[in-house]
Amino acid sequence: MLKQDTIDGVRLKAMFLSAASYLDSNKQAVNALNVFPVPDGDTGTNMSLTMLSAAREIMALSDNSVTQVVDALSRGSLKGARGNSGVILSQLFRGFARKLKGEESITTVKYAEAMKAGVETAYKAVMKPVEGTILTVARVSADHAMSIAPKKTDFKEFFSELLRVAKSTLDKTPDLLPVLKQAGVVDSGGMGLLYIMMGCSHGLEDDNDSDLTIDGLDEYKGTPDLEPDAIESIEFGYCTEFFIKNIHSYITDEDIDKLKDKLDKLGDSVVVVGDRELIKVHFHTNMPGKGLQLGLRFGELSSIKIDNMREQHRHVNPMEDESAAKEPEKAFGVVSVAMGDGIASIFRDLSVDAIIEGGQTMNPSIEDILKAVEGINAREIFILPNNSNIILSARQAAEISEKKIHVIPTRTIPQGMAAMLNYNPDADTEVNVRSMTAAIDSVKSGQVTYAVRRSNFDGISIEEGDIMGLCDGRIVTTGKSINAVTRDLIDKMLEDGGELVTILYGKDVTEESAIELADMADDRHIDVDFEVLPGGQPLYYYILSVE
Repeated sequence: MLKQDTIDGVRLKAMFLSAASYLDSNKQAVNALNVFPVPDGDTGTNMSLTMLSAAREIMALSDNSVTQVVDALSRGSLKGARGNSGVILSQLFRGFARKLKGEESITTVKYAEAMKAGVETAYKAVMKPVEGTILTVARVSADHAMSIAPKKTDFKEFFSELLRVAKSTLDKTPDLLPVLKQAGVVDSGGMGLLYIMMGCSHGLEDDNDSDLTIDGLDEYKGTPDLEPDAIESIEFGYCTEFFIKNIHSYITDEDIDKLKDKLDKLGDSVVVVGDRELIKVHFHTNMPGKGLQLGLRFGELSSIKIDNMREQHRHVNPMEDESAAKEPEKAFGVVSVAMGDGIASIFRDLSVDAIIEGGQTMNPSIEDILKAVEGINAREIFILPNNSNIILSARQAAEISEKKIHVIPTRTIPQGMAAMLNYNPDADTEVNVRSMTAAIDSVKSGQVTYAVRRSNFDGISIEEGDIMGLCDGRIVTTGKSINAVTRDLIDKMLEDGGELVTILYGKDVTEESAIELADMADDRHIDVDFEVLPGGQPLYYYILSVE
């Protein structure tokens, strides 16, 4: 190849498409090395899926400018980020892209600066960076790129030197991370990054039919020699990932930083990346539901994935795709009654399999419940009635159905949400019934609605059209103003304490009004967290949850 001092958007596009293809071809070799942070054998697959998502965005471009290509690289990798390594990779690309935006052509110096920016972004995203991983390979490679770029102006020579240093750094990862030395392997994420760099070099040379090799890579293709107690050494068993979208307008960058700290208290391998448009969360924990609850304070959850890493390690075959075998029938499924698009969306985000539309004034029939149950391919079904008038129908459906049904006697939407946050699809039936039922008593439920007629209740005189605040089904406050009654209701619900108030606003309430309400309540209760979510429910202006 002739000397090449600059690359344009077309060449950059070819480089990263080649990188995605090359990593995908070698992902099983990366999987076979996977022992950190847990021995789950999926790092290669996760990194490949992340790269392929970026490749799809890049291939869809009609404008192949540098800016468009790096934007697509960053956007696509974040959308498709899987696993700890995939999320870190997306952040390497995010910083890389920010540095190159607006450039018409790229020199080796600019490329090195972009690599450095990517490393800085990735390190900031990881709660507790660990050396001897993909981060180390990226950092040392970027530092070396910065030192040689002023002299190595030809990209072919530049990349040749980068690959040499990246491979040398990868060789040293066992000296930095004892678990790698114990298993006799190098870091799988670092090796995945090396394959990406090799693929970029391949695309740079526009030689797609050649075999790209680096001396010594074959020695890494064996299966790690793990100790028998490797499974038990997994302290936090659930790899939990999700996106947060439609982020509330009051969320700040400082709030996003605080989310990392709160997740870190629930586990490890915490990565929170993104901005006020879209946030990607990854962490390992024994309480995935608590992490989902934290995420719901920021916005809507999407693409939730919770993997049992102990189970993965028991069954994984490193040389087969992780999706090769799936159980035809799940152990458990969940049916929930809900009214309002927002509330239904929240339950789906919490892994409810089927939503039955209904609630106050519109109770579903036994047939409706049975139809939802039969539509779920699971051996046992949990039903959340979320209304006292529906519990009996749910129990009757349980008697009729051929499936084994467990009715969790939730009487309100907040109780149903609390039950789902304590649902664990990998636990046994007894544990789930006990923990979901116990969750009912951990939450106070509030409702704000209006009186349809004049009445007197518990000594409270109520006029038609009055606004009423109910706590756990009992009227505790009335008035003429929706927000004034709601504020009073919140005060009463917090009299015995509480740490989190969730405000679900109905279809007749604007988001602005709900946020104004939360801000005023926050000023009155400085030690309490408030979150505002769109419920979309009819009849009730607000549904409140106090935990």
